[in-house]
Amino acid sequence: MTRPRSISRRAGVLVPLFSLASTRSWGIGEIGDIADTAHWLDGAGQRLLQLLPINEMPPGISSPYSALSAMAIDPQFITLDHVDDFVELGGEQALEPALRARLDAVRIAPRIDYDAVRDLKQIALRRSFQRFRSIEWASGTRRAAACRAYIAEQAWWLDDYALFRALHARHGERAWTDWPEPLRNREPQALEQARIELADDILYRQYLQWLAGDQWGNAREAAGDVALLGDLPFMVSGDSADVWARQDEFRMDASVGVPPDAFSDTGQDWGLPVYRWDVLAERDFDWLRNHARRNADLFDGYRVDHLVGFYRTYFRPHAGGEPQFTPADQPSQVALGERVLGVLREPGAEIIAEDLGVVPDFVRESLARLSVPGYKVFRWEREWSVAGQPFKDPVAYPSSSVATSGTHDTEPMVIWWEGAPREEREAVLAIPSVRSRLTDEDIGRALAVPDPPPHALHEALIETLYASGSDILILPIQDVFGWRDRINQPATVGDANWTWRLPWPTDRLRTEPTAIAVADQLREWSARHGR
Repeated sequence: MTRPRSISRRAGVLVPLFSLASTRSWGIGEIGDIADTAHWLDGAGQRLLQLLPINEMPPGISSPYSALSAMAIDPQFITLDHVDDFVELGGEQALEPALRARLDAVRIAPRIDYDAVRDLKQIALRRSFQRFRSIEWASGTRRAAACRAYIAEQAWWLDDYALFRALHARHGERAWTDWPEPLRNREPQALEQARIELADDILYRQYLQWLAGDQWGNAREAAGDVALLGDLPFMVSGDSADVWARQDEFRMDASVGVPPDAFSDTGQDWGLPVYRWDVLAERDFDWLRNHARRNADLFDGYRVDHLVGFYRTYFRPHAGGEPQFTPADQPSQVALGERVLGVLREPGAEIIAEDLGVVPDFVRESLARLSVPGYKVFRWEREWSVAGQPFKDPVAYPSSSVATSGTHDTEPMVIWWEGAPREEREAVLAIPSVRSRLTDEDIGRALAVPDPPPHALHEALIETLYASGSDILILPIQDVFGWRDRINQPATVGDANWTWRLPWPTDRLRTEPTAIAVADQLREWSARHGR
């Protein structure tokens, strides 16, 4: 069936920014690479580019969900070719041979080497800043005026962040809880003295955010009709500008996590501080409001990570004892979640709820009441209380939902299928929307174990999701192409997490035969199913 194209029915892909490296990138996807990706998506009839968080990560950390700031863009995403000061210094060609060799190495590395990328970019960005400060800032040029205007406009988050970041560097990147007591406790005299002593480094941090903000604005404009979707993490790191600046709004004697679920039999402990919901409520949730405002400034919409945590936060006391939920009772949980969702929607950006894992029915009922779309992950959408636990046909997914084949935390669809027992494969193949797109021969091949899904089955599963009832479809790019690569494996730490890059530079997407063929197919499915 061919549906008329609808403004509300849209499709797109999920891919982290760090994965979108181009031939000019410095070993990692950058802000300047968004345009190439958006142009490919536009040609493929896709209207959404879902990114993971882009906030600044601490040195030595690669997870985008552990950030030094809920507001700052990570400087590692700055495109140096677009930095006027770097260009004026001669650009790449002016780098010493040793630095050029290091740059060549990170560009051809099979995975992202975060330490090497950050070291190289910091050298180039420091040099760029030195030129800016001595020539532009000192002379009060047009660019200096633009930077001053940005600093003034963004002072509501930038002031605390820049001071925190400068202090963090001064103290050897140690956590703020290890700083001298006057700074740890934010004594006014100590902060004022630090602002004087660290004025140059504070300006450097502001300069980086000005560059990143300017490039981000250009990237959004260049994306055209492709909307950029962000990802608002449920919590920030305890070692962050936000927690340092608002210490009484967070519990540092406990850590956030999740109960046992499909990813872990024992649950997860994320090591992040716990919101003091009573204090946030007294202040009318002003920090969350600022967080939402910042995300709305950067993105057309965003995914609210671990949405259930805003209704009831699962935490473990550091001193021992049983894990608990806060708030403790259901009426308070409903009231909190709906109040927070109202705050997050205030700036006007579209939000979608990551409502996966252990989510009580009352939370899903609340989301439906508020018309906040949640996720429908194909492999988990089954009639669990019915004999045989048949899969739900995606055509029956509610319109106010996000259909997908997986998330950044799941194994790609290819690997899932290879590991699926025969009964699960049979249940998938019994879905009317899937069965109608396959021949008997396709069915036989699809049941072969341990073969990966044949091409016909892969296409049938993806098109079934394009035909789903969900207004929004967001597919991990690995599943679009049928790749085996993972973004992350939850509850693990290793070099494989958060380091994957596309097999081709983004500036080759529109000339790479495989990418062209996939774009043609996605465009056809989007048109056929009204997306």
